[in-house]
Amino acid sequence: MNPDRVTQRRAIEALRSGVPNRDAVRALGSTQLSIERQFEEKLDAVRSGGPAGGLLVGGDFGSGKSHLLEYLQHKGLEQGFVTSKIVISKETPLHDPTKVFRSAVANALVPDRRGAALTEISQKLRFDSPRYAEFNEWVNTAESSLNERFAATLFLFQNLRTDLEFMERIIRFWSGDPITVGELKRKLREAGEPATWTLPKVSARDLSLQRFRFVARLIAAAEYAGWVLLLDEVELIGRYSLLQRGRSYAELARWIAGFEAEPLAGLTAVLAITSDFDQAVLLDNNDRENVPNRLRARDNPADDLAATRAEQGMRIIERSLIPLERQDERALDETYRKVKRIHAEAYGWQPPDVRGAQELTSRSMREYVRSWIHEWDLRRLDPSYAPHIEVEQIETDYAESPELETPPEGEVEESEP
Repeated sequence: MNPDRVTQRRAIEALRSGVPNRDAVRALGSTQLSIERQFEEKLDAVRSGGPAGGLLVGGDFGSGKSHLLEYLQHKGLEQGFVTSKIVISKETPLHDPTKVFRSAVANALVPDRRGAALTEISQKLRFDSPRYAEFNEWVNTAESSLNERFAATLFLFQNLRTDLEFMERIIRFWSGDPITVGELKRKLREAGEPATWTLPKVSARDLSLQRFRFVARLIAAAEYAGWVLLLDEVELIGRYSLLQRGRSYAELARWIAGFEAEPLAGLTAVLAITSDFDQAVLLDNNDRENVPNRLRARDNPADDLAATRAEQGMRIIERSLIPLERQDERALDETYRKVKRIHAEAYGWQPPDVRGAQELTSRSMREYVRSWIHEWDLRRLDPSYAPHIEVEQIETDYAESPELETPPEGEVEESEP
């Protein structure tokens, strides 16, 4: 089959299922010009080297949030950024930085590379370059606030180049796997540096937060433009227990506003959430009062800090959410012509005009697109058939679900032999 036709069929399949892929995004582009502009400003801030913060975008179910994130990922890759799309789920809860980090690394795309992200990035390091020298100096200073495991593994990665198995071991550590102190000390002795680093204990949670900072700088040292995190379906936090919602709001504040004591240079994040989350969860569930009160009632410094950060995260949802622009008739007509052309090229036929958007009860772009495609699919098989497309609204479920209750990783310190 013609490669172009394969591409167009992949795009139609993605649009038909409502799960956008790269082919669909390339074909349709984006009409969210204001968000695109603000995203470009964040990329510029990452390039400048300072903390860039992030964006929280909101829209109704099927309004195009996932399509927009896919499009922004495409834009980031085009401009030399490593990008990671993370779907918040039971397996990847927002309140657990260990699982979010692993997902970010596992799903990272590197411009013009196809292998595992950190392996590809590590292979691009030039140890004699000014950017690597700057990175190495930062890792070894108190300013970085990194555990000494990072300085030690970076030294070993640079000096044990013939030990390919251990180099792969180091990359797995940077990607989220544990590494024992005994293992590190043995390799440091072999490299002639047995006593430079004391390797103090650290919790898995703290280590994961430090990994975000380390990997963002590692990406810059390998001369990529930076790291873009794209977090989809953030509204799932509405179904967590109250305490886990509180910790999720705190993490949302981390990605959008950042914390002065834990700066995140070299990366930016875009989070997508349903637009009615504020009313349905913060107001109707009274999370604005219940979450900080419950956290502070636990009477310990960590939960006091989480309460303050949760309040910050909830204020961001209330005041800083950027709504997706609703599509006007012109944008709808333009999308209709593009989808019709793709369907024609995918199946080698001339799709007839189907009922106009004004005849549908749809309100979201996804409903329009899927209605057009389904009708063309049926008309292609039987030109005389006149299908009747019905659209049923799906309400977002914010009810707490015990099935989503998962203990966070990193509550205990890593055990070291």
